[in-house]
Amino acid sequence: MSQAAVESPIAGIAPTPIPLREIAPWAVFAGVVLLALLYLVGMDQGATSVFSGEMLHEFVHDGRHLLGFPCH
Repeated sequence: MSQAAVESPIAGIAPTPIPLREIAPWAVFAGVVLLALLYLVGMDQGATSVFSGEMLHEFVHDGRHLLGFPCH
């Protein structure tokens, strides 16, 4: 096999590092979204419940057990 057949057309391009200032806001946003999802899956049937009724609980029931939250 010749060397020309193996080379990539972008082999000479080096990746540019992304500054922390550009990553930090997205990391904070992702953390807030993940904490909100964790709340909805694990804690939303208690005293601080956002939604009334059992619909949310039944929708995420198996996920609660998978994450180790008791619900019975």
